Amino acid sequence: MCQSELRSFQKDMNKFIDAGIRVVGISVDTAEKTREYMLQKAGYTFTFLSDPKPETIGSYDLVHPEELASGKDIARPAEFLLDSSGTVRWRMVTENFFKTARPEQVLEAARPLQ
Repeated sequence: MCQSELRSFQKDMNKFIDAGIRVVGISVDTAEKTREYMLQKAGYTFTFLSDPKPETIGSYDLVHPEELASGKDIARPAEFLLDSSGTVRWRMVTENFFKTARPEQVLEAARPLQ
C-alpha cells in the first residue's frame, strides 16, 4: 500500500479493532528499515513484518520484479482478509499501484465473515 492508504488504515484503526480485525503490513525492506520508517518516522501502530527475500510475498504471487525507480523486487500492493486458520477469505490485488482497497471496503468485506 502506498503511504496515503497506510495513513487511512491507521486513521480507522479503532474500526478494525472493533470488527476484530488485526491490521498487518508486510514489506520487502529489512526489519531495521521497516521499524525505522514505518513505526518510528511515520508513527504507524499496527504490526509490520519484514520479508526481504520475499518468501511470503512470493507465496501470494505479489512480487513486482525490478521496480523501475529502485531496480529491486518490491511487493505489489494488496489487501487480504485471513481467518484464524490462515485461510484467505477475501483479497484485492490490482496491477495498478495506485488503486488499493480503502479501509471501508475491507470492513465491508469482513462483515459476512464475522
